[in-house]
Amino acid sequence: MDKNSLMLRLNPKYLRVAGIIVAVLLVILLIGGYIAFSKREAILQHEIAKAKAQAKKSYHLDLQIGSAHFTGLTTVTCTDISIVPENRDSLLTIKHFDISIKLWPLLFGNVKLANVDLLNGHLNLTDQKGVKNFDFLFKKKKDSTDTHTKVDLSELSNNLIKQVLYKIPDNLVVNNFLVSFTNDSTQLKVLTQTAKIDNGDLTSTIKINDTLATWHFAGTMHPSDKQIDIKLYADKGKVEIPFIGKRFHATVNFDNLTVKLNNVKHSDGETRIETYCSAHNLLINQPGLAGNDVVVPDGSIAANVFVGKNYVSLDSSSVIHLKKISAHPFIKYTLNPVKIYELKLNTGWLNAQDIFDSFPSGVFESLEGIKLAGKLNYSLNFYLDKSNPDSLKFDSRMDKDAAFRIVSYGKTDLGRLNKPFVYTPYENDKPMKPHIIGPENPEYTPLEEMSPYLRNAVMTAEDPTFYKNHGFVEKAIRQSIVTDIKTHKFKRGGSTISMQLVKNSFLTRKKTLSRKIEEILIVWMLENNNIMTKDRMLEVYFNIIEWGPGIYGISEASHYYFDKAPSELTLGESIFLASIVPRPKTGLYAFLPDGSLRPGMERYFNSLGRMMMGKGFAQADSSSYGFYTVSLKASLRRRVAPVDSASANRILNAPTDDDVDSAMPIIEEPEPVKKPTFFQRLFGKKDTTEQKTEQKLKDEEERRINAIDPTGKTNKQIRQEKRAIKDDIKAKKQALKDQGLL
Repeated sequence: MDKNSLMLRLNPKYLRVAGIIVAVLLVILLIGGYIAFSKREAILQHEIAKAKAQAKKSYHLDLQIGSAHFTGLTTVTCTDISIVPENRDSLLTIKHFDISIKLWPLLFGNVKLANVDLLNGHLNLTDQKGVKNFDFLFKKKKDSTDTHTKVDLSELSNNLIKQVLYKIPDNLVVNNFLVSFTNDSTQLKVLTQTAKIDNGDLTSTIKINDTLATWHFAGTMHPSDKQIDIKLYADKGKVEIPFIGKRFHATVNFDNLTVKLNNVKHSDGETRIETYCSAHNLLINQPGLAGNDVVVPDGSIAANVFVGKNYVSLDSSSVIHLKKISAHPFIKYTLNPVKIYELKLNTGWLNAQDIFDSFPSGVFESLEGIKLAGKLNYSLNFYLDKSNPDSLKFDSRMDKDAAFRIVSYGKTDLGRLNKPFVYTPYENDKPMKPHIIGPENPEYTPLEEMSPYLRNAVMTAEDPTFYKNHGFVEKAIRQSIVTDIKTHKFKRGGSTISMQLVKNSFLTRKKTLSRKIEEILIVWMLENNNIMTKDRMLEVYFNIIEWGPGIYGISEASHYYFDKAPSELTLGESIFLASIVPRPKTGLYAFLPDGSLRPGMERYFNSLGRMMMGKGFAQADSSSYGFYTVSLKASLRRRVAPVDSASANRILNAPTDDDVDSAMPIIEEPEPVKKPTFFQRLFGKKDTTEQKTEQKLKDEEERRINAIDPTGKTNKQIRQEKRAIKDDIKAKKQALKDQGLL
């Protein structure tokens, strides 16, 4: 049936009715448009008055507009705009502002900006002495509705993105717009000298902090098509991110940064956001991350973010690219009905050399320059139901193919522990006296010359499966993570003897994320490539670890505490030494001034003794496995601080941290003091020597508190360290008073 035949079959009556309806609608639109056009100035002033009243009532803001009027069909021109929060500094001033909107989206209830012109504006954010001029942004509106209604994240994200994109105009002109932030210690200024969007092409010139640093945002912006591609770069040198230095103790800069929004789709209850971000020569320096500058020459992520009704995820179709390697991560966070965290990563088989060459410089210093052959495959599977931490799934492994081997070591010879070497311990980043680890050192003790009780006690306490594992115990790591989640704090856990050996032998004592990962990599190298035997690992371990303040190696330790050779140590003495491995500087807190152990230690002896008995390392013992036979050597007893049991137990049972130096529980030998003269006794003036002694104790307390490294610790852990130091100084003062020296 052709078009003419169809028209003939239509009833002319219906055509006339349709024509009348269209004509009526057109007339109504024209009349409405005329009324709206003629009344638009009144409507504008009414809406401005309404906005002022709402700002005053809801947010305590004084909104002022010098003049506002239409200068075109849909264009409004405003001058002398100001926003001042009540009893706060001025927040915003704009000298001239033109804005126009698109008519077609407006018919469907959407406000889409067409053109924006802004001249001479200042957004002034202040946070001084705890008073913010922008705190109204964080005040919750009172709402009588049900606050427990679940939010559909998919709808929320889609609407939010749509509103943001609609507020990006097709054409933009900005001249001289300043954004400043001032708090008690920092001032940041970002001056947009010019910014322009012309038919989707973005250009800008931005000055930072009144310096010569000039930034440029450039690229294309087509928000209607949900496509954005912009690059940030500087005129000269790098883009240095301000404010981060003081706020996060970090330095971040880069040559250029590219950000793209490729698409946004919403269907079947899920919003899908396709984005891309890349950086060239990204540099990060942050004490908690690494001890040096971390430089990423080229890194990027093509991120496909999926937002569902109750979850946010990074889909496995996303790609992370780092120099020569790529990986597909999967991350998902489910908010309700219970919080669930998921993380999966599988690199696939990659050239081992490409993996190590792609590490950012400054991250793994010991492995720099290493040459490898063969392929590696890393996989990670993490699943946590927050309501049931014990059900945690954690599997992290790196597999090698048959061709994998170490061709040559780089900066660090991983095989150097197989022969005599010089070991230099560090205290507070300062090198201590070097030790020769080998037969040339008379204090060096071969494994066969150590008491079996000692070897077995330390292994049982620190790494029960040492001879069976390959440097890692997944069960221990998993349990450590579960404990951290339950207690909301980070504790020492899952660290094997191999890991402790690597930390002491190859790495600095700085507690950083990169050092921990480097430790794991070196352990994997040693254990999976037969670089060292287990016996050799254990022998070196016993000869280098710290057993007390300045006491390194088992020979020094056994003579220091008991005046014995390592081969002569009893079961009880061995269990005591095993107990102080996690907290070597607290060893003397375990003793009373008469040389016997504190009663609170007996529980530990029974616990570890029974574990040793279960492994066949000790006989059943009803006298607490040698607890009552342990006696500190007489010459050391006078250095035991007379601390009350509660303080001693708190220090001995404080959260273990193998990177923290606990307070030294000893009393240094005091200098001889003079008796006060007659006039000093008469007028109550202290002898200068006493004053010096007290001042020394105060200085020591202040020095030790200031030396506490807060990196990676909770506020509670820091408070515990400070309290232990103060208790120790208090005990020293009391001991000196008891001796009549203060």
